[in-house]
Amino acid sequence: MSKVRMKGDYPDLSLSEVHETVDTNIKGSFWKRLLAFLGPAYLVSVGYMDPGNWATDLAGGSRYGYSLLWVLVMSNLIALLLQSMSARLGVVAGRDLAQASRDLYHPGANIFNYLLAEIAIAATDLAEVVGMAIGLQLLFGIPLIWGVGISVLDTFLLIMMMHWGIRKLEAFIIGLIAVIGGAFAVQMVLAQPSLGGMAQGLIPSIPDEGALFIAIGIIGATVMPHNLYLHSALVQTRKVERSKEGLKRALKYNFIDSAIALNLALFVNAAILILAASTFHQHGYSGVSEIQDAHRLLEPLLGKSYAPILFAIALIAAGQSSTITGTLAGQIVMEGYLHLRIAPWLRRMITRLLAVIPAMLVIYYVGEQATGQMLVLSQVILSMQLGFAVIPLLHYVSSKDRMGEFAIGFWTKIAGWGSALVIVGLNIKLVVGSVSEWHSNPGEHSWLVQWLVLPLLVFAGGMLAYITFSPLIHRRLERKKNTTHGFFAGLSEEPIPDYQRVAVAMDFTDSDKKALLHALHIGGKSAEYFLFHAVETAGAHVMGSDIQDAETGSDLHTLNEYVQALRQMGYQATACIAYGSPRRHLPKLVLEQRADVLVMGAHGHKLLKDLVFGATVDAVRHAVEIPVLVVR
Repeated sequence: MSKVRMKGDYPDLSLSEVHETVDTNIKGSFWKRLLAFLGPAYLVSVGYMDPGNWATDLAGGSRYGYSLLWVLVMSNLIALLLQSMSARLGVVAGRDLAQASRDLYHPGANIFNYLLAEIAIAATDLAEVVGMAIGLQLLFGIPLIWGVGISVLDTFLLIMMMHWGIRKLEAFIIGLIAVIGGAFAVQMVLAQPSLGGMAQGLIPSIPDEGALFIAIGIIGATVMPHNLYLHSALVQTRKVERSKEGLKRALKYNFIDSAIALNLALFVNAAILILAASTFHQHGYSGVSEIQDAHRLLEPLLGKSYAPILFAIALIAAGQSSTITGTLAGQIVMEGYLHLRIAPWLRRMITRLLAVIPAMLVIYYVGEQATGQMLVLSQVILSMQLGFAVIPLLHYVSSKDRMGEFAIGFWTKIAGWGSALVIVGLNIKLVVGSVSEWHSNPGEHSWLVQWLVLPLLVFAGGMLAYITFSPLIHRRLERKKNTTHGFFAGLSEEPIPDYQRVAVAMDFTDSDKKALLHALHIGGKSAEYFLFHAVETAGAHVMGSDIQDAETGSDLHTLNEYVQALRQMGYQATACIAYGSPRRHLPKLVLEQRADVLVMGAHGHKLLKDLVFGATVDAVRHAVEIPVLVVR
C-alpha cells in the first residue's frame, strides 16, 4: 500500500497560527464528535452566498424567471463534490491546494497559477467590498465610495477574531449566516413564488446567449476557486488521529459539515433567484441586475416596508462574512504558492487593498450605476479561473502515490473530471463567443484585442493544457522508468520470520511428499501443521459438507493417514477439508486457521493443461496475504 503523507512530512503549515488548535479526539455521542468538526465548511459556505452571487442570481431571476434554477442546483452538487475533495486533501495529505499545486508543477507554472489565484481572490473581494458598501448605503444612506473605504476596517476585525481562536471566528460567521438565511426566509414567504414555475426551472435549458453568460456567472459565483484553497487549509485547524480509522472518521464528519453548510448556501442562492423571478420577472421588470434597483422595488411590489430593510441587512451580513474568508484565502495562496510568510495583518491588508482600490476607481470614474455590471463580471472572471484550481485538486487527490488508500475512487474521478469538463467547456464557449463578437465589431480599440487580449487567451489556453496533462505525462514517465529497470534498494540482515502455523495444500499426487518435506524443514518440530485438501467432485460442489460419496470418503481417509504419520514422527498435525473449487476454498482455510505460510506442490502444467485443469497455484497465491512456497 502506498504511504499516506502525514502532516509532519512537510515543514510548512497552512494557517500556522490556528493549525490543529481544535481537538477532535473526544469521546461521547455521534453529535458531540460531529460538533468538534463542524465549522470549516460554514466559513467556506459564505463565499457561496456573497454579494457576487446576489448580482448573478438577481440578473438570472429577473430576466429569465425560474429558468436558471437548475444551474444553481447543478453548481451546488459540483461544489459539494469539489469541496469534499478539498477537505480530503487537507485531512489526509496535510496540504492546502496551493501547496499541493507547488508539489505538482514547475515553479514557472506555479507563478502563473499564483497570479491567477490572486486575480480570483481580488475579484471575489471586489464583489464583497462593493456588496457591503451597497448594503451600508441602502440602510444608512452612506455614499458608496465611503462604504468601500469603511470595508477596510473589517480586516482588523478578522485579526481580532483570529487572535481569539478559530472557534470564535466560526461562531461569528455562523451567526451572520443565520441572519442572511432568516432574512430571505421571510422575503420568500412574502413573495409567494410559483411552485410549478420552480419545478419547471429544475429542467436544464439555456434560453439564449445572455442566459449562458449569466449561467457561467452563477457557476463562477457558486463554485469559487478561493473556496477550494480555503477549505483545504481550514480542515487542518482540527487535530485528528493520524491512523486509518481516525482519517476515515475525519473525512466522514467533514463531508457532513460540507453537506449541511452548502445546502444552506443553496437555499440562500435559490431564495434570491426565486425572489427575483416571482417579484421582478413576474411584474415585467426583466432588467434588474443592480442590487440597488432590487432594494428599491421590493417595497412597492411586496407591499411591506420591512422587506427592503431585511434585504439590506442580509447584504451587509453576506459582505462582511465573505470578506473575512476571502482575506484568509489570500494568505493561504501567497504562503502556499510562494512559500512566503509575512505578518498576517499585512497580508490581509494587501488582499483588501487589491479589491478596494479598483472598486473606488470604477465608482469614481464610471459612477455608482456600474456596480451591478462589475459584480457580474467579477463572477465570470472567477468561473474562468476555476479550471486552474479544480484540475490540480483532481490530480492530487487521484494519486495513490500521494494519497495512498485515501485516493478517490473510479466513479468519484469520473464525476470530478466531468465537472471540470463542464466548467472548462462553458468558459471556452463564452470566450469563443466573445472573441467572435469582438472580431465582427472591432471598434476603435481592435488593436488592443488583437495584440493583447488574444495572445493572453492563447497563453492561458496553453497553460491550462499543461496543467491538465503534465502530471499524467510525468506519472507515465516515472512508471516506465521504474518498471524498465529496477533500482538497487540496499541490503541488510533482518530476522527471518518464525513460522508457527504452516499450511500444506494436499492433492494426493507425487508432489505431496516434496511439499510436506519442505514444510517440515520450514517449521520444525515446534510448528503446527495444517493439511488442506478440497474435494472437487460434482456432488461436493452442489452439496458441500453434506456429500457422502465414495471419493469424499477416500479423500478423508487418505488425508487422515498423512496426519497420523506426522504425529507418529512427533509433529503436531490437523486435517482440514473443503468442498468445491480449491481456488476459492483454500484461501478461506488459510484465513480460518490463521496460517503463517502456505506450501503447495506444482504440477508443471503448461498452457493446455492449465486450461483443462485450472491454474490453482496462481489463483491461490494471489488470493492470500501470506508467503506461498511452490514446490516443484
